[in-house]
Amino acid sequence: MGLRVFLTHNAEDRAAYYGRALPDLQALADVTVTDRDLSVPELIAASADCDIIVAHRSTAAPSDLFAESPRLLAFLRCAVDISTVDVAAAGRAGVLVARAAKSFIPSTAELALALMLDLARNVSRSTVDYQAGREPPQRPGRQLRGATAGIIGYGAVGEYLGDLLLALGMRVLVHDPYVVVARDGIASKSLSDLLAEADFVLPLAQATEETTNLIGPQELTAMRPGAVLVNVARGELIDEAAVAAGLADGTLGGLAMDVGRAPDQRPSPELAARPGVVATPHLGGLTPENADAQAAGSVEQVAAIISGHMPPRAVNPEQATRLVAFWEGLHMT
Repeated sequence: MGLRVFLTHNAEDRAAYYGRALPDLQALADVTVTDRDLSVPELIAASADCDIIVAHRSTAAPSDLFAESPRLLAFLRCAVDISTVDVAAAGRAGVLVARAAKSFIPSTAELALALMLDLARNVSRSTVDYQAGREPPQRPGRQLRGATAGIIGYGAVGEYLGDLLLALGMRVLVHDPYVVVARDGIASKSLSDLLAEADFVLPLAQATEETTNLIGPQELTAMRPGAVLVNVARGELIDEAAVAAGLADGTLGGLAMDVGRAPDQRPSPELAARPGVVATPHLGGLTPENADAQAAGSVEQVAAIISGHMPPRAVNPEQATRLVAFWEGLHMT
């Protein structure tokens, strides 16, 4: 019997993130798709006869999904972020959880650079004026060369972005208490020193309880006057009320964000609408190179399951008892 797969991407996301990989998935399994985002009860009902869920990053997977899906063998997140997946509940139900590879690093770092340039040179504001038939005022810009960038969290994206900024002639500072920075031209700093010196502050830390509201009232006060904030990592990293106040009183010179606390980690509309803000709707990974790589990774995972192997990037392989029982049943028949 062939496996049945439910793909949670809505029609727009399926075309953008999974369109080119869908035929490969259909060659492996019987695939059911949806044209819209589903609530958890709707997803439980729609995927009731499916063995595997391949999920878009916006698809939440709370405990109910695993407790009420007795046939489900695996939940494969077609993204790296699994913060909305109740992995413990999946494990209790014997369901495997797996995630995508980190193919988004160049795409996300390049978007951070694009947002920095937009803020620095008033690209979006001037474009909107021209498109509306208005003559844009002569808005003075900032030159990146010679300016200071402060990266908070020196992971894969931070490291990649740091190299890009060095190539532009920027001074690059890094704060990360868990990483030793061994790169010529990049200086490790305490958080307070980084905030005091940086013209552009880029929080790129992982979203944890410890980093929630990493940029709050105290940090904004510690930033040099007129500095700008660029967030392409996670919405939880910034205190949006404090940032709005900083924009209103001029303490903060600008804000660019690709993420926020709206659904699907999109920027909050209220904050995005403020003057001095450039906001994009969670586009960091939306390049064909990243989308194709992550979709192909989930196809690879389905193929592994079919062949009786634990798929790559499994999060809880030791708890995947349903999958093990499924494989054992195949050997017995």
